[in-house]
Amino acid sequence: MNRLLILAVMFLLSMGSTMAAMNEPKSGVDSLRQFFREVNSFSAQFKQIVLDESLKPVQESSGTLWIERPNKFRWDYDKPYKQQIVADGKRLWVYDVGLQQASVRDLTGGLTDTPAMLLAGKGQLEDNFTIQSLDAQDKMTWVQLKPRSKDSGYDDIRIGFAQGKLRVIEMVDGFGHTTRVTLESPRENVHIESDRFNFKPPEGVDVVGE
Repeated sequence: MNRLLILAVMFLLSMGSTMAAMNEPKSGVDSLRQFFREVNSFSAQFKQIVLDESLKPVQESSGTLWIERPNKFRWDYDKPYKQQIVADGKRLWVYDVGLQQASVRDLTGGLTDTPAMLLAGKGQLEDNFTIQSLDAQDKMTWVQLKPRSKDSGYDDIRIGFAQGKLRVIEMVDGFGHTTRVTLESPRENVHIESDRFNFKPPEGVDVVGE
């Protein structure tokens, strides 16, 4: 009887250790790789805040984003002014609704290391970034990406995951300004209408770059 009890206790202890290991949060690098491996489309509401070098807020905005790999994304800014950033896989459109002006450029023209292309890209991260996991903060695991190119526009990108799900993107530029994008109501592998990534300038809008 004692032998059976000891075996039972040992079994329960081993199960507890196994479950604990399974429940341990993934590292930031693991979560990032899982995002690129398993998530092909993504949508969320976002809030964006720009902080100066002393971490004082200087600008806030919000809107909705959609991503579909490879190389399709759309960021619609609703506040404080309306702006649309749309990539159809080949070209990138930036439309300022208030100014009634749109610009267009080749999607591959120097955008390889930007956060938008990072999330919508094919996941070949080591080609463009050095990557390392950071310590957990605010109940999230973090990963740091440093662009290999000096022309990316950002010196440092940090991405936060909660329970393996993408929640925060922080980008630090060469002036020490931090842009923080917080994602709300995120949805993974959702169906996104193809028209979402097509942009046609409204009549009367000035187009630069065509």
